[in-house]
Amino acid sequence: MERLDHGISVIDTGFVRPQFDASHLIVENGRAAFVDTGTNHSVPRLLAALAAHDLEPDAVDWVVLTHVHLDHAGGAGLLLEHLPRAKLVVHPRAARHMIDPSALMEGVRAVYGEEVTARDYGELVPVPAERVVTTSDGSVLELSGRPLRFFDMPGHARHHHCMWDEVSRGWFTGDTFGVAYPELATRSGRYVAPATAPVQFDPVALRASVTRMLEWQPEVMYLTHYGAVRNASRLAAQLLRQVDAMVDAARSLADAPQRHERLKEAFRTIYMAELRRAGSPLDESSIEAMLATDIELNAQGVGVWLDREAERGR
Repeated sequence: MERLDHGISVIDTGFVRPQFDASHLIVENGRAAFVDTGTNHSVPRLLAALAAHDLEPDAVDWVVLTHVHLDHAGGAGLLLEHLPRAKLVVHPRAARHMIDPSALMEGVRAVYGEEVTARDYGELVPVPAERVVTTSDGSVLELSGRPLRFFDMPGHARHHHCMWDEVSRGWFTGDTFGVAYPELATRSGRYVAPATAPVQFDPVALRASVTRMLEWQPEVMYLTHYGAVRNASRLAAQLLRQVDAMVDAARSLADAPQRHERLKEAFRTIYMAELRRAGSPLDESSIEAMLATDIELNAQGVGVWLDREAERGR
């Protein structure tokens, strides 16, 4: 756990590797909120973070999920069993999946199999409907008088909202603002890569969401992957430049043989070029190791988008 300014701490959930997946804890006047939870296996770390702040579990008012991909939301139901006063805050498109997570679990098992699902995620715990709060665009919840404002921010997923915290002048961005692993920091500062995992990537919506965030002149962005980053304008330009390059490459490969492998190679080239432009000191093999999973998932997600675009054109 790392304590930041304005009562905010970043908690490493332990998912995949160190400094890969974060939950953020906000504390205001003895009341608390979590933003994203990691998986079931992350819950002990989140409860330990509460204890480190000398807070009891009943001090938590809100558990906010930016969206319900399991690296962000998989531990929510189990965590709520330990937090007697907390409500779960989700995008309206996501509520049903937390009340009845069976469809989510079926999808995960179909992709990863029973063994990997149990190892990485465990069994999702349903959340009672009366403990679920859904947001609308611009809606506000309060944490001991501290306003937390929610906005619909699609592009990575249609069931994605982001949260604006006026006290820190920061966005809790989920995956809409991409991923920025600390190990990939460059001489220009942190490096951000797009997050286009399947199945709802939409480049037009993503650009609109990122542009909307910048209109608030944020001082900090709190990324689930990973932690607090500043210089939002520079990172937004970097993010959208790569998204545009990915879309151009994908369209040129739409009907190519071995499309998935060629998308991966194209995206690898795009990210490597952006890192070199920013002054990355890392060798190519180190960068490749850090971004391999993202390259695979991004190629899958853009492939789904290409197929959807082709279907619309028929």
